[in-house]
Amino acid sequence: MKEFYYRVASSPEAGNGNAYEVLYAGESQTRPGHRLGPRVFDFYLLHHVLSGKGEFTSRGVVYRLEAGQSFLIEPEQLVTYASNPEYPWAYRWIAFRGPLAGEAVAAFGNNSPVADTGRNRRPAAALRRAMDYLKQPAGAQLGAAGCLQLVLADIAASTAIRNEPDRSGGNDEDNGLVKSLLRLLETQYAEPITMEGLAEALGYSRAYLSRVFKRQIGVTPVSYLLRLRIDKGRLMLRERRTLTVEQVASSVGLQDALYFSRQFRRFYGESPSEYREAVWGG
Repeated sequence: MKEFYYRVASSPEAGNGNAYEVLYAGESQTRPGHRLGPRVFDFYLLHHVLSGKGEFTSRGVVYRLEAGQSFLIEPEQLVTYASNPEYPWAYRWIAFRGPLAGEAVAAFGNNSPVADTGRNRRPAAALRRAMDYLKQPAGAQLGAAGCLQLVLADIAASTAIRNEPDRSGGNDEDNGLVKSLLRLLETQYAEPITMEGLAEALGYSRAYLSRVFKRQIGVTPVSYLLRLRIDKGRLMLRERRTLTVEQVASSVGLQDALYFSRQFRRFYGESPSEYREAVWGG
């Protein structure tokens, strides 16, 4: 049986009219069958499940939750939540109020107090960081409120993805992940990006990221990025006549001009210089 623990950190300072005032944050490995409620709160309380299972009841609807899912308790709403007797859940939480606190409801999509961020590890990490900030003698509110907003941003993004029509045949989480990775590659291809860095930015393991991407796109992210860079370089060779091949290679994120030329020939059957000569007629 997992060892029970309960840790909480309260804000050492007032909110001072901040858009979000964080009251406290905590984490717990609950006991089997742990139950809270029915009861009401006079502030917002967001939980993110780390492991195990449990049930959350709000407005007469019962939601069964497990790792990767979050639930939001709104002020003055009668709620109950209980841990599974066999697989008790562990979760982290953050309590808050303030002028913009109601935006948390919009992050969840307005129709449900439950969200699913799947394998994304950022919400759990941000809530743990919020606890650390609340232990500081100064800057606690700024830090904790920032962490809260990061969590809400991930929840909002996850909710938006799940509300989009599924056109690719995959599951919603994987579709959203691939879309996010494609956006990163399209906007950062010229930077010295690595798969490790991309995986960390998206909150997934490198192996999982590569597997999902290849299943939907047909090639690995590394192969896709290389082709993207060569294609961008080809466009630049055509449109930026004053740039040397070395400068074009560097501009698309490849510091080795010889490597750029070899890959260009592999994809297009001619060297960058030959291509440019054909386009501009020497």
